[in-house]
Amino acid sequence: MSTRAKKGIAWAVAAALLAAGGVAVARMKPSGAAPAVKYETVKAERGPITAKVTATGTLSALVTVQVGSQVSGRIAQILVDYNSPVRKGQVVARLDPQLFQAALEQARANHLAAQANLERSQVQAAQAQRTLERTRGLAEKKLVSAQDRDNAQAEADVAAAQVSASRAALAQARAGLRQARVNLAYTTITSPIDGIVVSRNVDVGQTVAASLQAPTLFVLAEDLSKMQVDTNVTEADIGKLQPGMEASFRVDAWPGETFRGRVRQIRNAPQTVQNIVTYDAVIDVANPEQKLKPGMTANVVFVYARRDDALRVPNAALRFRPPPEMLGQGRRGRGGAGAGPGAGAGPGRSESQAGAALPGSAASERPDAPDRRVVWVMRDERPVPVRVHTGVSDGTVTEVEGGLQPGEQLVTDATGPSSGPPRPPGFRLF
Repeated sequence: MSTRAKKGIAWAVAAALLAAGGVAVARMKPSGAAPAVKYETVKAERGPITAKVTATGTLSALVTVQVGSQVSGRIAQILVDYNSPVRKGQVVARLDPQLFQAALEQARANHLAAQANLERSQVQAAQAQRTLERTRGLAEKKLVSAQDRDNAQAEADVAAAQVSASRAALAQARAGLRQARVNLAYTTITSPIDGIVVSRNVDVGQTVAASLQAPTLFVLAEDLSKMQVDTNVTEADIGKLQPGMEASFRVDAWPGETFRGRVRQIRNAPQTVQNIVTYDAVIDVANPEQKLKPGMTANVVFVYARRDDALRVPNAALRFRPPPEMLGQGRRGRGGAGAGPGAGAGPGRSESQAGAALPGSAASERPDAPDRRVVWVMRDERPVPVRVHTGVSDGTVTEVEGGLQPGEQLVTDATGPSSGPPRPPGFRLF
């Protein structure tokens, strides 16, 4: 092939490439076009909303009694076991009574000795009184001296005092006898209530010491057909609860069953664990089938508000705030500055300043109206801010009232190019 032919082919290829590049440039947007913003939307719809507080708690009997021993001794007999039903006054255990019986016999002997001493003192006092009367008669006849009369008076007074001391000793011996009888009675341990044995902490032959505090032998529950749940509710949620409201809970032992109760009391005593403050909300629960056991962990739900047919929007739509690209596009799409609620006030005003004047911006939110929020609604293919009043929320969706209609699309997110017009790709001829 000749050199001239080769050059002709090269120029033809170059001309074709130039033509293709011109077509590509012609199809591109003008350099001043705004970058496109993509919107993620959800639909506002009507439906039920249930506002609730969740917490964990522990099941326990309404009345739980710890049965202990008032005296120290060795366990001689145990008459009940775990889950044994007991009646009030029923004997549940006995301590070895030998030492206490010996103490009772000694106290009884001391009491008898005190009685005998009192009788002797009374006899001596009577004799001293008769001697005093005879001495007084002889002293009047000048047959004895005044010294003898005074000595007789002193002996009579001492005998009377001895009678008083003997009476006190008798009372002391009587108290000791009563204490010995009580201690002996304490060796027989009885149930203080009608209930069931939840726990047994001793065995036969074990020695219990009650010197500092009464040791716990048994734990009794009064009635397991009625129980309570002690829940730990955080300080942020405790204001939503009140006595009398209904509550439901589940336990791991019965995963497919929901138990229901009612709040009886909200206790004011705070409980702080790892800098988290909680309060005890007590729930009364009926347990006729006795499926619930003391100590079970309950996952509790308190329903404090309910709406059956509310206009609800996702919380993501309430949290959405427009990016600068969205504000700028909305202003240019409406004909420049001053053409809508998202427009700027004039030349030299930045997009951030214009956004601060929007109803949806943080600057326009009033701190004294926490129930007034702004959502962005797609109308005529562009987002429009709409102010609404919020109501009940379940953490995912929130009830709203205002300028919204069911079915409208709410903006939850906006994404797009970072900034600047698109650039044509470069090409090389050779």
